[in-house]
Amino acid sequence: MLLEARQVSKSFGAFKALDGADLTVAEGEIVGLIGPNGAGKSTFFNCLVGDIPPSSGQVRFLGREVTRASAEAHARLGIGRTFQVPATFEDMTVLENVMVGAFLRHPRRADAREAARAVVERMGLGDQAQLRARSLGTPGRKRLEIARVVAAEPKLLLLDEALAGLNPAEIVRAIELVRQIHASGITIVIVEHIMEVILSLAERVVVFNHGRIIAAGTPRAVVDDPAVIEAYLGRSLTRQRG
Repeated sequence: MLLEARQVSKSFGAFKALDGADLTVAEGEIVGLIGPNGAGKSTFFNCLVGDIPPSSGQVRFLGREVTRASAEAHARLGIGRTFQVPATFEDMTVLENVMVGAFLRHPRRADAREAARAVVERMGLGDQAQLRARSLGTPGRKRLEIARVVAAEPKLLLLDEALAGLNPAEIVRAIELVRQIHASGITIVIVEHIMEVILSLAERVVVFNHGRIIAAGTPRAVVDDPAVIEAYLGRSLTRQRG
């Protein structure tokens, strides 16, 4: 198993953001995480990648205990993640931003530049390579965020609402980009509110509500689950489907 998270809980004072969440991810999967705002999805991501330690529970990656390992240690082992708001280096070029990720595997500048250039082309940013990151619109910034993480050559990529804020045409292109990344051999866990994305990409979906997992299964089975409709998809969808 690539990733195993068992009974992961996280409290902030009296508030329990996560309550015994379990997740296993096999190599080659695309797993979707859904749930309403505040359900605990991003907190779970933060625990999985070492950004915050869980209050209890265990996380293992490639059979190795990483529950309290640093974010850098997670990255070196092969776990990469994006953020809901792209964290780009505004005054650096697109290529230089991607080089930041490439340096993790390629310490020599020339090697990092070569590796980053290849990723920039693959991500469809070749014609923007010399532009400053601050000049990009939302689609370009999202793509750049993903490109920088891909340049670190992760085995597992966690995408945290990486497609939010895109229009329908941009979403279609972004879905194809995620498919290309997956086809390159990278396992993916994706948090999204856009059900079109989850239905198009995920082989398995896990649903969070109030810090707990309330359902898991194929996208279609989850969408049809009454508990999920009530907690996340809403009564409006029930009426549409009726």
